[in-house]
Amino acid sequence: TANAGLAVGKKFVPSNFRHKERAAEAPLFADWMSAHGYEIVWLPEDQFFEGEGDALFAGDALFCGYKFRTDVSAHRSVGEIFNCLVISVELVDPRFYHIDTCFCPLTDGGAVWFPAAFDEYGQRAIRNHVPNLIDVVEEEAAHFSCNAVVLEREVVLPEGAPKLMESLGERGFNCHALPMSEFLKAGGACKCLTMLLPQREKI
Repeated sequence: TANAGLAVGKKFVPSNFRHKERAAEAPLFADWMSAHGYEIVWLPEDQFFEGEGDALFAGDALFCGYKFRTDVSAHRSVGEIFNCLVISVELVDPRFYHIDTCFCPLTDGGAVWFPAAFDEYGQRAIRNHVPNLIDVVEEEAAHFSCNAVVLEREVVLPEGAPKLMESLGERGFNCHALPMSEFLKAGGACKCLTMLLPQREKI
């Protein structure tokens, strides 16, 4: 699951879940990662952070969402742990509570995104740092079409995004649409079900 934490190289930062219902998951994720050779680095307990769900690398920057699940105070800690540039972007639409529900970096250096999910500064920051953005229309964004898994030129995304699939196809990506209707009821789609180990081998 994307919300387990964030892995870079062989270092892993577990999530500090905002909602108590999920808090018990964090030690289990940490134990598994430790058993598989990862160094575990915990954030302070008062810094809510929901892992790869709110932290995605695009180019040389780690874009971190905040407001609904992750605290902006956690971003500095994450940047220091991984020694990377962090760009904090505020999420303003509660439907898109994690950055991975409205922003999906692509392997060609571009990204898929739903601009209205971000505040004005966040939109500028993304436009200034990420070239070749693909804007997703609201109807398709509402089906969490940005919550996709990208592996090289393959993109796995939920059904119901024909315009996005056409745009990705024009960029040379092969799209695989999956029926995610049941998991959408829980507020997520393809990316929410996965975590890259690691998301980046090195900074």
